[in-house]
Amino acid sequence: MNECIETDVLILGCGIAGASAGLQLADAGVRVTIATRAADPHESNTFYAQGGIIYRGEGDSSELLSRDLQVAGVFMNNPEAVRILAENGPALIDSVLIKKTDISFDLDASGQLEVIREAAHSAPRIIHAADHTGKAIEIALINRLKDHKNVTLLPRHTAVDLLTTGHHSRNKLAAYQPQQCCGAYLFNQKDEQIIRCLARKTILATGGLGRLFHKTTNPVGSRGDGLAMAYRAGARVINCEYVQFHPTTFYHQNAPNFLLTEAIRGAGARLIHADGMPFMHHYAPDQKELAPRDIVARAMHQEMIKKDVSNVYLDIHSVLDAAEIKKRFPGAYQKCLQYGIDITCEPIPVVPGAHYFCGGVWSDSWACTSINQLYAIGEVSCSGIHGANRLASSSLLEGLVWGDRAARHICDTLKDAPQPGADDIPPWESIGHESPDLVLISQDMSTIQHIMWNYVGLVRNTHRLQRALNELRHLENEIERFYRIAHLSDSLIGLRNAVRAAAIITIAAWKNKTSTGCHYREE
Repeated sequence: MNECIETDVLILGCGIAGASAGLQLADAGVRVTIATRAADPHESNTFYAQGGIIYRGEGDSSELLSRDLQVAGVFMNNPEAVRILAENGPALIDSVLIKKTDISFDLDASGQLEVIREAAHSAPRIIHAADHTGKAIEIALINRLKDHKNVTLLPRHTAVDLLTTGHHSRNKLAAYQPQQCCGAYLFNQKDEQIIRCLARKTILATGGLGRLFHKTTNPVGSRGDGLAMAYRAGARVINCEYVQFHPTTFYHQNAPNFLLTEAIRGAGARLIHADGMPFMHHYAPDQKELAPRDIVARAMHQEMIKKDVSNVYLDIHSVLDAAEIKKRFPGAYQKCLQYGIDITCEPIPVVPGAHYFCGGVWSDSWACTSINQLYAIGEVSCSGIHGANRLASSSLLEGLVWGDRAARHICDTLKDAPQPGADDIPPWESIGHESPDLVLISQDMSTIQHIMWNYVGLVRNTHRLQRALNELRHLENEIERFYRIAHLSDSLIGLRNAVRAAAIITIAAWKNKTSTGCHYREE
């Protein structure tokens, strides 16, 4: 119970953002501890990212990319963050992903990196590894981390709360000083014990929160842990009403929703009804299926309501022959085939699903948050890159760029960061004795997901948001009471974080009465 780990840098999460930051720090001689709630360190949103990552094609430029990011983000993007991404991204892909980790991206007939165009991009600039780009990146990064002498990987360790001097220090006078993060309490799932991990610097890289919604492309761990922990610690959070819904997730009564990459529409696939009739020309006459995601997702939503159907269809077999489909989209082909859908000869049933969180923990151009010694990178953060809506294939690049910037800032400032003392931060004090009821936890999580999907989903209004707030507040009171009296578990920690994250999103959506980007109000 009193175990304590001391490290230079604690990283919570190991997708592309956390893993690339960890690798860069370790190569610089910094002691790094990386904790993830998953048993397999590969498990992350990055692992499931199919489409690709922004690079730079012929005739492309940082100015063109900046413009596309801002158009997609409804010009609510942070201009400085956009400039940093557009100017630094391609070089980091070369130095980190291609040279350092030796990822084999697809090549064209001339042996050069194959660049493709995706929705809302003005030029072909996306590189990919078939339709499992994130998987290739994640495997390569984790393999490098596993073998590194300066890295300690802690799978099955769930972050419970961030440690801050103002909340946890035995020195009560620390409350008068600027808030400083000094690590986190970690729940060891195997031993069911909570340990202190004390760190001079802490990086929050916990990913997104799609699992707060009934239909989503996200894996089970995407439940808003980082957002909730940072909020409780007092960090500034912004733009939390902006949750992007991906238009095309696979729909089947007996299957979980899973992502069907943007690149399928980029290759010419059309959205149709069961009778084969397309409809996107009614909503985006010029761009049709290549319109920004929020427009496409809402169009599908409206058509499903209008026709009183549970799904629409994505038709790629009328555009590409079977061999080309299998070559370009092997993952989608195999996964759909498991549920009896052969995408080489029939349309794919699809529905929108919660996909990406454009808001999050405020971070500056070096990934610093409003709490000293705490950094936020990747989807949990809000650097302003995405504004009110995310441009396709920008998230992997953001994680790489801000992972690099966090690592560089830490290397420059680590010598001045104090090492928290084990005597300053008390061990976790457990007062709960009840066994967590898995049925209640599962039911409460399902309730949150349905509240968020029905009331805080693609189309919002005042009455739905007020209902969501009322129900979430009541539910959070019950969950918090149970949390205080029960033995901890990963699922209970996640449930507590999920209801808080859901409330943060709902309050932001309720306050913002102007429809912008992926936040859409009916009024």
